[in-house]
Amino acid sequence: MSAPVQLTVDDGVARLTLDGPITQDWADAFAACATSLTGREDVRVVVLGGTGRFFCPGGDLGSMDEDVESAVRHLAQTLHVGLLALRRLDAPSVARVHATAAGAGLSVVLACDVAIAARSASFTTAYSAVGLSPDGGATWLLPRRVGWPAATELLMSSRRVGADEAAALGLVARAVDDGELDAEVQALVATLAAGPTRAYGEIRRLLDRSATSSFADQLDAEATAIGRSAASPTGQAGIGAFLEKRRPDFAGL
Repeated sequence: MSAPVQLTVDDGVARLTLDGPITQDWADAFAACATSLTGREDVRVVVLGGTGRFFCPGGDLGSMDEDVESAVRHLAQTLHVGLLALRRLDAPSVARVHATAAGAGLSVVLACDVAIAARSASFTTAYSAVGLSPDGGATWLLPRRVGWPAATELLMSSRRVGADEAAALGLVARAVDDGELDAEVQALVATLAAGPTRAYGEIRRLLDRSATSSFADQLDAEATAIGRSAASPTGQAGIGAFLEKRRPDFAGL
């Protein structure tokens, strides 16, 4: 029996393949795989994709033991370890959404830097439909993607959203025809893998803090980050290429 989350790394691309609903074993595997990427210089982009009928259908409610409060809390905490590890990488993350993402499965999509969805895919927060509050960072990530009113409506109604509406709302970067999904994802992955990985990490960290920073504090953070970026090997390679009027080569940086 294969692991519920599998990790492969090849030519700078880490691929996390998600299989089935989120159980404790699933969350353990996800956290272990995501955490194992920390500090790996050979990882330049991370791609998350599902198998079968779902990208990820969310938590397996039938797998909870009799102490449901403790079980659900532990499951969420373990999932959160993986999501934090993913977002702390400099390497950008891409969600390849071929089918439904529900509940914490949607939270996994939201935790990625960029998501591309097939037009047959759909999305639902799902939590309120079974009497639960969200996890997976949904209450932090969703308002930043779609705004407060839309996030509130999606979380409270648990209504299903098609891929085109998801793109219009900002849940995903774009929706593409099903037959074009792999080509679109691969083109983006190739661009990101060849790009300035450390600068991508700075961009994510600045974006994450922007909603709760004052304008003055954000300006200070940007000044510090761009100075750090300019002094880094990535920045030096990019600036040098610009001055010499050639394309930058960030390989190995």
